[in-house]
Amino acid sequence: MAEPMTTTLFNVRIFNGYTLLPPSTLTISSDLITSISSSSSLITESTTSTVIDCHSHTLLPGLIDAHIHLNGIPSLHALLTSGITTALDMGCFPLSKLTPLRSLPGLPSVLSAGTPAASPSGQHSKLNLIPTELLLPSADRAAMFVADRVTEGSDYIKLIADVPGLDQATLNALVEAAHAHKKLVIAHAAKKAPFSMAQEAGVDIVTHVPLDLPLDAADVARMVVEQRVAIPTLTMLEGIVGNLPRPGLTYAPARASVTALYKAGVPILAGTDANTFTGSPSPVPHGESLHRELELLVEAGLSNVDALRAATALPAKYFGLEDRGVVEVGKKANLVLIEGNPLEDIGATRRIVGVWCGGVKAEGGKL
Repeated sequence: MAEPMTTTLFNVRIFNGYTLLPPSTLTISSDLITSISSSSSLITESTTSTVIDCHSHTLLPGLIDAHIHLNGIPSLHALLTSGITTALDMGCFPLSKLTPLRSLPGLPSVLSAGTPAASPSGQHSKLNLIPTELLLPSADRAAMFVADRVTEGSDYIKLIADVPGLDQATLNALVEAAHAHKKLVIAHAAKKAPFSMAQEAGVDIVTHVPLDLPLDAADVARMVVEQRVAIPTLTMLEGIVGNLPRPGLTYAPARASVTALYKAGVPILAGTDANTFTGSPSPVPHGESLHRELELLVEAGLSNVDALRAATALPAKYFGLEDRGVVEVGKKANLVLIEGNPLEDIGATRRIVGVWCGGVKAEGGKL
């Protein structure tokens, strides 16, 4: 049997998802990381290997955008070019549109909520993104809605908390049904009252933070006590405020909320709400927007290390993606090589030299 082709990266500094290692050597075989050694000296190339001098650049785990809305192959290529090797879709109808795009060789893998749960009276229903027959007027349809999403192949359940929107009883019923199917529940909540309703319902993750009022001490304490996770999507919120100024909605409460959540120890995941929807309150480009998200998280108080973890190890941990998010032997070879040290300058994540997705090197880059 022929030896598998390998790629060896030497003279590379590795951020493994937790800390920055000294110059090292890493080997990829097929789609896995097969060795990491502290040696950074030249490796002899063979007929079955490619050897790359990384010139002391920094190697990161493939980035994970924890909130996107996929729009076909072009979106996948945009994600890959920006070093994103996994994307978590937070709303797609029908899910069958996305299914063929989930695990294409050499392109980012995608998980999805499929159709989110929303009310006929809510703002999302006015965007015509969700078929009328799937909108939920009351709690008695919640269990069937969740069962249908599970049958379709949704990886987790997304619900829209808003006022007007799903009432508390319906939110509660959706969470109960999803947990009965052992599915995570992610709630959209971009104002303070819906954020509180999502917490009352017992969701696992809240995406967005309020634009009207900052989270208060009780809101933050409940996030901590109930071990809830936040995906702030500051890029999207910054865009909404800039594109559609509305009385009572400003960026300051969002930033203050992230600062408070982080100081309290709430896990923060990096997500952008990247989308190309017609009528979107803020179109957000796929790929490059994640780098802006990292910068905004640092501006809100996260350390550079924790911002990096928000786009690597932490989304992998909280979405149960045990094969990725870190640079370790046996993990999937999803890797991003960048110029500079992101622990000193978070903007270094934009200076991409090379990307590997499932062991396949992406075209382009500087290598």
